[in-house]
Amino acid sequence: MQEASRLILGLRAAGWNEKDINDFILYIETGEEQYKPQLIKENQKA
Repeated sequence: MQEASRLILGLRAAGWNEKDINDFILYIETGEEQYKPQLIKENQKA
């Protein structure tokens, strides 16, 4: 569990929102493409 906590805290520190973090964890656990992170280009950041 310590590793999972560090992963979540690291993603928060990197600016990820809670939905993106949850989807990423679901992708890791299930492998389902619908949860796979999408590349965000610099000019698309809001």
